[in-house]
Amino acid sequence: MNKTAYDIILGPVITEKGTYMLGENKYVFKVPLNAGKIEIKKAVEELFKVEVEKVRTMRIKGKIRKWRGREVGKTSQWKKAIVRLKEGNTIEELGV
Repeated sequence: MNKTAYDIILGPVITEKGTYMLGENKYVFKVPLNAGKIEIKKAVEELFKVEVEKVRTMRIKGKIRKWRGREVGKTSQWKKAIVRLKEGNTIEELGV
């Protein structure tokens, strides 16, 4: 099965730290657990028409949810990709 760029980039992660990193030309995206750095780079370049310099990824573990002292569930784990663009490139759609 062929993955499209929309299958790899699930969405942006808008946080206070992520907004701060926009000044360093870095953008944060949520990606599938099995996505590789090369796939992420190609997907961002295809979707936003920019040049990617570097991709860093990290797995975010699921957390246990408690309610009244009892464990009632767990959040799912996911993967975060921090993408640094080359000088002069920006993603206007995500400019917060």
